[in-house]
Amino acid sequence: MPMNLTDSAPDTLDEAGPDAAPEIRPADPRCGEILDQARTAFVEKGFDGASMQDLARAAGMSAGNFYRYFASKSAIVEALVTRDLDEIEQKFHLVVSADDPLAALRTGLRERMEAGCLVEHALWTEIIAAAGRKPEIAEALARMETQICDRLLRVFAHAAALPLPEAERRFAPHARFLLMLVRDMTPFAPESRQMRSDLTRLFERTIDMVMDEITQTNPQVQQ
Repeated sequence: MPMNLTDSAPDTLDEAGPDAAPEIRPADPRCGEILDQARTAFVEKGFDGASMQDLARAAGMSAGNFYRYFASKSAIVEALVTRDLDEIEQKFHLVVSADDPLAALRTGLRERMEAGCLVEHALWTEIIAAAGRKPEIAEALARMETQICDRLLRVFAHAAALPLPEAERRFAPHARFLLMLVRDMTPFAPESRQMRSDLTRLFERTIDMVMDEITQTNPQVQQ
């Protein structure tokens, strides 16, 4: 179903009916189920096309009850970002605790590429587009990207045997480049299997080039 980027549905339930503040904190287990359903609704209808009533219906709830969890679509995006950051934090914990963190990072990036999900890409494409119109969403996305780059830089600092401030000075562009590369490559699904294979190899070579540049600054590697 094509995503609607033009017809804007109400962003809050204040615009569509109930007028009370949310009462349930995002830590409530039901929130995870609601976020899963909201992802699907955003992909099917588009961020602008999905109204709060649509999201409530997808979650099997009344609009009033839904509002007790999330007051607006922007609040849902903030919760999605927070949940995704929690998952990313767990993955980076495994990377930094590995015997060779940089090798673990290479593996993780390659696995991310191989497991690229078109549905997830469609969702975040919608959200990124909305960020251009809604400052609160732009802020949430910026927070996500900043935290991912920060975790990458900590891995780089360890691999290069550098203090974190020096690693930030040298490798901030490397972290940003890897973020952009993984974000933009994972959804790509060409019809040709050969093209997919060629792109994957190019992706891996690019990652290796970036990683090698980082490890070459380590005096122990240079010896």
